[in-house]
Amino acid sequence: MNFDFTEDQHEIKRTARELLAKRSGVEQVREAAEGDAYDESLFTELRELGWTGIAIDEQYGGAGLGVVELMILCEELGYALAASPFLANALGGLMIEHAGSDEQRAKWLPGIASGEATATVAFASGGTAEVVPDADGAAVIVLIEGDEATLIARGDAEVETVPTIDPTRRYARVSASGGEELPGDVAGALARAEVALSAEMVGIAQRTQEMAIEYAKERKQFDTPIGAFQAISHRCAQMLFDTEGARSATYFGGWAADADESQLAFAASIAKAAASEAALSVTASSIQVHGGIGFTWEADVHWFFKRAQLDAAMLGGTGTQRARVTELTAASLATAGGA
Repeated sequence: MNFDFTEDQHEIKRTARELLAKRSGVEQVREAAEGDAYDESLFTELRELGWTGIAIDEQYGGAGLGVVELMILCEELGYALAASPFLANALGGLMIEHAGSDEQRAKWLPGIASGEATATVAFASGGTAEVVPDADGAAVIVLIEGDEATLIARGDAEVETVPTIDPTRRYARVSASGGEELPGDVAGALARAEVALSAEMVGIAQRTQEMAIEYAKERKQFDTPIGAFQAISHRCAQMLFDTEGARSATYFGGWAADADESQLAFAASIAKAAASEAALSVTASSIQVHGGIGFTWEADVHWFFKRAQLDAAMLGGTGTQRARVTELTAASLATAGGA
């Protein structure tokens, strides 16, 4: 059995890594964060490559690929910490494609696939979502409450931009009443969104781990690289362990989304829990390895730490995901016992 990506998938990963290295280096991320504005030309390039519709069916103008391909892109975008509405648009597209009606798909997915009319999604309570990524520029917003999801056109919602700890992405508070219910498989659509979000956090963890290791090789104390000291080497080893565990869980979730939906809910929750924990712990550890400079504005690692805080909470934090895994496990055992 081959557990590797296909050659086409490797090519997507290589192309994304090379493009983002040129177009979304830490200098560009810092400029976007400090200027409170995206580099629109980056999103234009992603659109021209057809990546905004990579997981959307061809009949709606997408590339017709799967969650695995989208996951690959999201990991690379997280690695680059790209300041772009790509992720929010992808998550919204997954919700509409897999839980929407035929009419809703036909109306919204072509714009989402092309990137001309973006989407977003968030958990809400009483019709209000406090922190919604890229809602201020979205054409359509999906709000999830419990087991139901509602599709709301941007003009039918109150959207107020809000400042957060993460200035590399725009967020807003959204309030709305009414809207159209998504009549399909909301749980399955949400699970796919969780996998894509987890992939971004894997990319964040990978990048900050590499930043820490590079610094530990260069920074010297007593004429010795600090990476040679046991406390630093053990911390870096734990970062590797956490990152690889999150990556394995996320890749399993992507496979389940495309190949075995019976395992998707379980796999997606494990992926989101593992990736959230890894993103939080690895970014914090990277700051610790950097020492005093890691806490300064001039250091780059804090941008990744801040993105990790919002990503980890989005679509249900670690506690929510663990509770869901427990419920699914209990239900599975009860079914097996009854059989």
